Amino acid sequence: MADLFKADEPEKAPPGRPLADRLRPASLGEVVGQEHLTGEDGALTRMIRSGSLGSMIFWGPPGTGKTTVARLLAGETGLAFEQISAIFSGVADLKKVFETARLRRTNGRQTLLFVDEIHRFNRAQQDSFLPVMEDGTVILVGATTENPSFELNAALLSRARVLVFQSLGEESIAKLLLRAEEAEGKALPLDDEARAVLMRMADGDGRAALTLAEEVWRAARPDEVFDAEGLQRIVQRRAPIYDKGQDGHYNLISALHKSVRGSDPDAALYYLARMFDAGEDPLYLGRRLVRMAVEDIGLADPQALVIANAAKDAYDYLGSPEGELAFAQACVYLATAPKSNAIYTAFKAATRAAKEHGSLLPPKHILNAPTKLMKSEDYGAGYRYDHDEPEAFSGQDYFPEKMGRQTFYDPPERGFERDIRKRLDYWAKLRREKSGRGD
Repeated sequence: MADLFKADEPEKAPPGRPLADRLRPASLGEVVGQEHLTGEDGALTRMIRSGSLGSMIFWGPPGTGKTTVARLLAGETGLAFEQISAIFSGVADLKKVFETARLRRTNGRQTLLFVDEIHRFNRAQQDSFLPVMEDGTVILVGATTENPSFELNAALLSRARVLVFQSLGEESIAKLLLRAEEAEGKALPLDDEARAVLMRMADGDGRAALTLAEEVWRAARPDEVFDAEGLQRIVQRRAPIYDKGQDGHYNLISALHKSVRGSDPDAALYYLARMFDAGEDPLYLGRRLVRMAVEDIGLADPQALVIANAAKDAYDYLGSPEGELAFAQACVYLATAPKSNAIYTAFKAATRAAKEHGSLLPPKHILNAPTKLMKSEDYGAGYRYDHDEPEAFSGQDYFPEKMGRQTFYDPPERGFERDIRKRLDYWAKLRREKSGRGD
């Protein structure tokens, strides 16, 4: 029976471990960047003090400490720690883990089961956790980089608390680099600018920061110090955190759309550049720019739709990288164009009315009467041809009689040129304030 629990005992560290592994925190107090969870008044600290842990979902970007914190929780509460990955595990693996946990529980010890990439399990596999969570066989800690609301079963989420792990800020990355220098017994061979660039390259990922630091030490010759250009040459650059089918994708397109809607051309260009840099499908970006033109600008500037479509055609014609400039031009045009969602809201209201009122017959005076029977039923009777009316407007009612007159389209009356200038002046003022110049 002793072999069954051999995994609970600490193993001798193998040689040549990566720096990130060697610097794993030994206590929750050593975890950086997640003070809202592991600090003196953090959510996890409070749980430990209460002496009772519940099942949890850790949601956050890579390299923010989810696995480490799960291990530390087990250690600080005396729970047995089991770890599986949804990428490499199936139903048979889960059954073995559950049986081991049940046997361990009969011996008086509960199991903290850490499931990495839990969103990779399908719905049926996720449901298999429910019985062992409910009867206390395991305390489940699942880790995911994707939004749990979209990727995890509602039944599973109802039995677990979601805790959000945040990307590490530059201050936290700086702490990790100092720890690395202490562990290695030498300073990173970087000047101040290069050190700042390395922290930005880490992109909020602590593990990536330590891996980059290792690369720098490996590449440096004795007494060599890298500047920013030299750093980028030896470590290249880390790919942006961006999954075109998941949260990174939706977060950035949302930021781009809202920046355009908010008339901020600078922010809009930034998010457009980020999506191009991450390898987003240009046709997708083109479609979204067209949508912005019709949803947020509409008839306030009908030329916006023409510009957005022209940008898409220009990209088809030029390809990359020249075609990307056409998208940039359209993006700035849309951001600085006058805004109106009157068409968007009018069409939604008209669609809702069409569904609510059913198949009502239009008024007979606007129906054609190609047959004698239809004429006898007064189809077309009393119709007034607008082109023959004064100012080419008859003022007839075109709605079904049973429905009555409706108003869907209600465009705002505003001085658009004045409105654009006001918004641009606002963004200019905001930029001055952030740069410390109030003039």
